[in-house]
Amino acid sequence: MSAQETQIRSDQDETLLSVDNLSVEFAVSDGRIQALRDVSLSIESGETLGIAGESGSGKSTLAYAIVRYLDNNAHVPEGSIEFKGRDLLEMLPAELRSVRGKQIAHVAQNASRALNPSMRIGKQIRETIELHQDVSGEEAQNRVHEVLDQVNIPDPLEVAKRYPNELSGGQQQRALIATGLACDPDLLILDEPTTGLDVTTQAKLLDLIEELKGESDAGILLITHNLSAIAQIADRVNILYAGEMMEKGPVDEVFTEPANPYTQALLATTPEIDSQKDLRAIPGQIPELGSIPDGCIFADRCAFVTEECRSGQIDMESPTPGHQTRCQRWETAVEDPIKSGTKTARTSSPGDVILEADDVHKHYDEGGFVQNLVRDHKPVQAVQGVNLQIREGETVGLVGESGCGKSTLGRTFLRLHDPTSGSIKYRGTDIASLSKSEMKEFRSECQIIFQDPDASLNPRKTVKRIIARPMEMFTDLDEDERNARVDELLDQVNLSGDLKTKFPHALSGGQQQRVAIARAFAANPSLVVLDEPVSSLDVSVQASILNLLDDLRDEYNTSYLLISHDMGVIENICDRLAVMYLGNVIEEGPLTEVFTPPYHPYTRSLLSSIPSLDPHEDDTRIRLEGDVPSARDPPSGCSFHTRCPQKIGDVCETDEPKLETVEQTSNGQQTHCIACHLDDPEMSKPLDEPAENL
Repeated sequence: MSAQETQIRSDQDETLLSVDNLSVEFAVSDGRIQALRDVSLSIESGETLGIAGESGSGKSTLAYAIVRYLDNNAHVPEGSIEFKGRDLLEMLPAELRSVRGKQIAHVAQNASRALNPSMRIGKQIRETIELHQDVSGEEAQNRVHEVLDQVNIPDPLEVAKRYPNELSGGQQQRALIATGLACDPDLLILDEPTTGLDVTTQAKLLDLIEELKGESDAGILLITHNLSAIAQIADRVNILYAGEMMEKGPVDEVFTEPANPYTQALLATTPEIDSQKDLRAIPGQIPELGSIPDGCIFADRCAFVTEECRSGQIDMESPTPGHQTRCQRWETAVEDPIKSGTKTARTSSPGDVILEADDVHKHYDEGGFVQNLVRDHKPVQAVQGVNLQIREGETVGLVGESGCGKSTLGRTFLRLHDPTSGSIKYRGTDIASLSKSEMKEFRSECQIIFQDPDASLNPRKTVKRIIARPMEMFTDLDEDERNARVDELLDQVNLSGDLKTKFPHALSGGQQQRVAIARAFAANPSLVVLDEPVSSLDVSVQASILNLLDDLRDEYNTSYLLISHDMGVIENICDRLAVMYLGNVIEEGPLTEVFTPPYHPYTRSLLSSIPSLDPHEDDTRIRLEGDVPSARDPPSGCSFHTRCPQKIGDVCETDEPKLETVEQTSNGQQTHCIACHLDDPEMSKPLDEPAENL
């Protein structure tokens, strides 16, 4: 930590965690990877420090170094990590065990993988308590229920008995945080806690972090690529790039007046609702860390680079007290900052209807004859009576909380699931009636891109074989033509031809997703279902993928069904939007009309839950109570009435509202429809009006 930073913080409480000039290296077969270099930070009690940066910047390595969970091939050549004045790097194993879990809790990324799938939630939390505290079995069990209640999990006694797979993604994340809180730690490290969560679950989690900070006075290290989350709840932020701290300071100053080109580029490429941002991905990629270039590590991607930036040591400089940047051209960057442009409106109009869903239902676990005799068996009503059209060259967005039926509907559209009832027509023909040869043609024209490319790409096939496979199945191209087409597709998705011989595990997440996109377009599809294609990617990779999808849509005149929980992503690429809740489409229409009043109360709550990049923005969030009801036993009447802040009476509980037109264009095609018992004036109240007045 610099002398100036130390002086600035001298008047504050005693430092809880101090990382000073830390470097971390990993020994590999052909040398060493310098994952962190000269990293310094500090956290006070009751403070939230955000760590942001692209994937591969070293954020998780920093977290693992603090709790000494680094792999065996890791080495710390220099630096110190002090916790309450004691150097964690010098602690013996027994001392370290007394600190981990009890005084420092590390909540790892991806709750579904971090939780033991074979152990009940309560037992996992109880193990942590019994390991670090001298308590009776009854006291430990009471504490389990207490922390589950503390993280706002409904019915803690029942949830404690469940296995992780029986919880939603948001509940899993909260259960993992409960495990970390079980021993009242002084420092809580949260590694990407909001990744993959829908906006309302994310909003609840951010509220929870704020509440925990107020209740326990714990220090919180929030590691995330979600800059908006940092803007809303962090006190200070450190921007990490390729193992080096590029900028640090108070959130309101760093986010409103960034003094580093990398920070400016990250903010410019982050989607924001109602901003019409033209997302400009940061050119190039994070450099290989096996051989660190001289000079500024960001030079090859920087808009302000000069030859002077490519040599010598780049030190931290201070634009203002407490605000530091590793850039010798920061004054130029501040005077003429990198900003996103305004997105150009689409000039082309959607064509004829390519896919049409009519009263589609999809139920799971309907049970057999014997099951229905011996118990009151109810199926999971994942999709209930959906009507939706997708036109040629059009992108339709599908949003809603986890468990609302979005992915099920997308898979049913492609006949990966057969509908329980209703019809799905592709170019006017019911897909249920397609012959074997017609079904093969349908498969070639309709593709899907999944959320997790690492799981959807064959780990035993090279990139070349993965992309060529659809051509082998659905086209008459010979081997030379297929090879040429693979090269063409790799060029279109901005991947080097050198990657053809690599396997998926050797690629980054962004590269894997580009391979998945290339595979989907290999047979020239007319319709592609995009199931959360960018939710796990950092903002720069996300921006490049969205721009790529935009370009491919225009080039191939492809139609998209984009399933996402990120309204910023939806706004950037979609023409129309359908909002789902508990298997029903409750609002649908052109994007600009859905994003302006009148709103369905659920759409209003989704829009209000989106965190802003502006740290000063007033909190007008509508906080929904409880979770989405069970699709096995949905409520009567309006499916949203159990959580609706604008419920008007018994009619909401007894009568199911129909999807009715509230706005219609002159051509009679693009209509805005809402299923709600409220009238237009009630649904049109300003979104910035306090929640209690809604």
